[in-house]
Amino acid sequence: MEGITPITSMEIKGKRLVVRADLNVPVKDGKVTDATRIARFAEGMKPLLARGARLVILTHMGRPKGELDPALSVDKLRPVLAEYLGVPVRFSDVSAGRAAEDHSNALKDGEALLCENVRYNKGEEKNDPALARQFAALGDIYVNDAFSCAHRAHASTAGITAFLPATAGPLMMEEMDALTRALEAPKRPSVAIVGGAKVSTKISVLKNLVGKLDAVIVGGGMANTFLYAHGAPMGKSLHEPDMVDTVKEIEALAAKSGCRILLPEDLVVAKEFKEGARKRIVAWDDCPAESMILDAGTRALAQFQGVLAGAQTVLWNGPLGAFEIPPFDQSTMALAETAAELTRARLCVSVAGGGDTVAALNKAGVTEDFTYVSTAGGAFLEWLEGRVLPGIAALTRAQQAA
Repeated sequence: MEGITPITSMEIKGKRLVVRADLNVPVKDGKVTDATRIARFAEGMKPLLARGARLVILTHMGRPKGELDPALSVDKLRPVLAEYLGVPVRFSDVSAGRAAEDHSNALKDGEALLCENVRYNKGEEKNDPALARQFAALGDIYVNDAFSCAHRAHASTAGITAFLPATAGPLMMEEMDALTRALEAPKRPSVAIVGGAKVSTKISVLKNLVGKLDAVIVGGGMANTFLYAHGAPMGKSLHEPDMVDTVKEIEALAAKSGCRILLPEDLVVAKEFKEGARKRIVAWDDCPAESMILDAGTRALAQFQGVLAGAQTVLWNGPLGAFEIPPFDQSTMALAETAAELTRARLCVSVAGGGDTVAALNKAGVTEDFTYVSTAGGAFLEWLEGRVLPGIAALTRAQQAA
């Protein structure tokens, strides 16, 4: 990322690195059920340990709101973290103050320390400077390796940069580079797939994308609202009647910048939303009064696949339909496989992100085939909106001031 010197380029032997990670992973009965985030974080940290760095790891879990909730202790992550890092991991039952400093000072080259949930501290989410200074006392260099938390101006993501030399970790750099290539300097033609339930939650995303890319495929409940704005009956379908003027505004912005907005030509409808429900395919303007739109139809899928086949950059956020329940997952699954095939053939760069999107790609079994899949939900969306993320802005300011 231009303007930020990564930790991988710095002299780190014997240095205590205060690393902000996002290890907020799912846990059931005290056991980690999905270690993807831990594995990706550890992959970037292992070379730093090998070079003699001393890791002081800060992370959060859930939303304890400054209270000591034992269910949200990060100590339970330690065995899995140690396994992926390949070294024993010490634990501090506080993340700020003298006890945490003592643990940090006891580290030797190549050793790691995990500190308790930063959100147990009341000042964390308030970006309290006093707490930020305490975090800074744990090390020599601050490393933000949590892009998924970069949209939060918290003490451990922003405030701390005022008190330590600050830089970005490998995972942060990887994420920023992938998203910048896809959005700011894409290989063209460039296409975005934007789905999900509501236009109202992605107004800024759509306005930003239509000004930067060549085509935007709109799917899911959002497509219903666009079709409604063009006079299509909705039956019992999810849609937002009060968003018609917004749709027209987005379409005007797209026309001005030469971006095509692609809507489904036909639709999958059913009278009930349940697994195995009887479905019909109808034209975009022919949804029966007793039915609801739950997926894009076969002609729409073929059109979308054709657009992807001519693209060199594909950016994906949101499913085309109600992918959680068959048979309304077919268009999302098929388009995911198409994007994966094109990526495997090195015909396009594919970047995807957002909770539902990651779940859909996992269901299709193609996550590993995409060029880059972001696990950062809120931060990924704000990046798509074109916002400057507070965590990244803080790193940039710190390095410019150094």
